[in-house]
Amino acid sequence: MPAVVIANNGDVPEFEGRITFNVIVCVVIAACGGLMFGYDIGVSGGVTAMDDFLKKFFYQVWERKQQAHENNYCKYDNKKLQLFTSSLYIAALIASFLASKTCSKFGRKPTMQLASLFFIGGVALTTFAVNIEMLIIGRLLLGCGVGFANQAVPLFLSELAPAKIRGALNISFQLFITIGILIANIVNYVVGKIHPYGFRISLGIAGVPALLLCFGSLAIYETPTSLIERKKVEQGRAVLKKIRGVDNVDLEYDSIVHACEVASQITQPYHELMKRESRPPLVIAIVMQVFQQFTGINAIMFYAPVLFQTVGFGSDAALLSSVVTGLVNVLSTIVSVVLVDKVGRRALLLEACVQMLITQCIIGGVLMKDLKTTGTLPNGDALVVVIMVCVFVAGFAWSWGPLGWLIPSETFPLETRTAGFSFAVSSNMLFTFVIAQAFLSMLCNLRAGIFFFFAAWIVVMGLFALFLLPETKGVPIDEMVDRVWKQHWFWKRFFNDEQVVEKGAIEMIHPHLT
Repeated sequence: MPAVVIANNGDVPEFEGRITFNVIVCVVIAACGGLMFGYDIGVSGGVTAMDDFLKKFFYQVWERKQQAHENNYCKYDNKKLQLFTSSLYIAALIASFLASKTCSKFGRKPTMQLASLFFIGGVALTTFAVNIEMLIIGRLLLGCGVGFANQAVPLFLSELAPAKIRGALNISFQLFITIGILIANIVNYVVGKIHPYGFRISLGIAGVPALLLCFGSLAIYETPTSLIERKKVEQGRAVLKKIRGVDNVDLEYDSIVHACEVASQITQPYHELMKRESRPPLVIAIVMQVFQQFTGINAIMFYAPVLFQTVGFGSDAALLSSVVTGLVNVLSTIVSVVLVDKVGRRALLLEACVQMLITQCIIGGVLMKDLKTTGTLPNGDALVVVIMVCVFVAGFAWSWGPLGWLIPSETFPLETRTAGFSFAVSSNMLFTFVIAQAFLSMLCNLRAGIFFFFAAWIVVMGLFALFLLPETKGVPIDEMVDRVWKQHWFWKRFFNDEQVVEKGAIEMIHPHLT
């Protein structure tokens, strides 16, 4: 029997296995769900800056843009225009709860397939929309696709990945989101010169990643955890051997079986989430999503072309500048893939808070000083804004962006995992909706002060990460309770003595699990 690899702390055995080709294929295909989401984030901001799109669906906004003395901060302030972007996220919020049940009952793989079908339907409606009603209905279908994909993909990746590289593989979801944003920005820049239907090309290309996920998912494995949870025990063991590349998977298999046995006793996972001992991962999951949005990142990524036009760039230059930020986003996410399992989650989050705080304050200061209601920024100041946006995006991309999805996906016990993660997804969609719906109005009313608004939130985020966020690097996904929550100075108070006794009984029955 091969020797068991010992973890860094010297007393807890790691599960055997290696990084196999099967795992890589599954990760790449599943991460196309992130590609769908990212492309939509990028494309919505781009098309709202295109005159042809505005003339077709938001004529009043287009007329306001043409005024000789337009208000820099208010020219895009239109509730219907904001609804075009934000409607997707309210649909995703509702869909995430249905996706949670689909994940549990049918598996992660079918849930991803449903996501791709919703997305394809939404792409068809938005691409060929002839009125705003058709456009919004298409966005709602896209939202259902995003809700299902964002529920299933991070769970799929966390359950599939070996513990020692779980962070890197899970972040591939965020990496594909950033690639999607970059591709959308490039497409917007190219087709923005095609009149009058360039925006339809941008919207239509969103169907490509959906098709990749739809057909690619036919070739991937379901996760062993999902199979065993649904009583397909032998199939689960067989898949575990294939994805780990070794025959001796007894330790990990027994750990999953035990987690599934505990989970099977829970008939109402949402009720279980309300219990005191479920509070730590639930609070972390929700708070991470709220903080992720209140960095201000989606305000920048949704409306990057609009923002750059506001500070004085022309339409083409604004789209090109958003391509640059998209490239920074991708490269910086790769930094997170490399570092997350080496330096840990908390170090990346804390460093990024300092970086994002400084850049938000500089952007706000430059705009407050030099961007008046009319006119443009001096060229030097506009360049500073672009550079600071890129530095801000870099900090977010190697920290709160990917870790906002990674940490909630790895911290729930199996019995509340899909239900708990649905709260994370729905919280993300709710606050994405809030920011998307409110940003242009906030920009109009707060002007440059909006960047100081987000800066204040970043201070709160940093303090939370410093004092209340536990480190989860290298901890097997089904051992989080004992090795993370019960060891944390604050969260351990949510676990009572009865659970300690229960843990002792489990150790007697399953001594190899501790």
